[in-house]
Amino acid sequence: MADFVKRFKANKLAYYSFLLLSFIFIFTLFAEFIANDKPIFVYKDSRFYFPIFYDYAEVDFGGEFLNYIDYSDPYFTDLTKDSIVIWPLIPYSYDTIIYDLPYPPPIAPNAIHLLGTDDQGRDLLARLIYGIRISLLFGFISSFFSILFGIFYGAISGYYGGKIDLLSQRFIEIWASMPILFLIIILSSFIAPTFFIILLFVILFSWMGLSLLVRAEFLRIRNFDYIKASKALGVSDFGIIFRHILPNAFVSVTTYFPFIIAGSIATLTSLDFLGFGLPVHYASLGEILNQGKENLASPHIGITGFIALSVILSLLVFIGDGVRNSVDKSRSING
Repeated sequence: MADFVKRFKANKLAYYSFLLLSFIFIFTLFAEFIANDKPIFVYKDSRFYFPIFYDYAEVDFGGEFLNYIDYSDPYFTDLTKDSIVIWPLIPYSYDTIIYDLPYPPPIAPNAIHLLGTDDQGRDLLARLIYGIRISLLFGFISSFFSILFGIFYGAISGYYGGKIDLLSQRFIEIWASMPILFLIIILSSFIAPTFFIILLFVILFSWMGLSLLVRAEFLRIRNFDYIKASKALGVSDFGIIFRHILPNAFVSVTTYFPFIIAGSIATLTSLDFLGFGLPVHYASLGEILNQGKENLASPHIGITGFIALSVILSLLVFIGDGVRNSVDKSRSING
């Protein structure tokens, strides 16, 4: 493991790509504290309020009504003029519609809206932060479960071989022939697609490539002498698979992980771009790209989405390439 880390750090492009992607992911995890139309903290009349976590009524701040307060209303400013109010860096959430724009949206980038607004009057930088977060979370979650299922399927198929392997490979050939994008498009015609429905469909189709790699590794190792000796000593199949063979197949799993993430993000972006992905109220990179296509006279929208998606996918490819080179012991640490 230590040698792997040294090799990975020696690959400067992959190492700094990993650091940058980690920073982006951690930064976007706290999107509510960075871009929100609610204050993070309010101190008024010796009481502490956390609007970012709880919904408060006007009467809680000394108002007259029981309805939830609009923090962008000047009335809230008057109620808290002698109080401590801490706002996020960007006072807009991903779904905040800005009504006091100088002219109809979309607005070009300016000092207030650094990336401009979309055609609905929503701050593009805020939507980008939330969109990157949901894309990365989607990629990580789908990749994690795809790897678990791919390892299980490939291990069983490769270890036992014979009819089990034959039937499992015929199933993969049939399953892989189904176009995932078309299936989700058909599904969306009678079921409203949600984050978890799309996630489930992507998981169901993204495990096959990894399972083939794990299967090949199990077919290669299962006839080694130490595996035969383990069987002769009475070691269970479960013990042989997880203690003796799987650690050797873990190399394939490690190198494949970043590329599965990139493929999952690309699939989600494609669906959102075509209008068959997440609901319209979600912020996503595909929706930003779709708005860029619909508003060619406002190129800042399309450019923002294109650069964001290109950077994320490029970082994942660089990391995957660095991991693959790091597990190759034939390469020296210096290059």
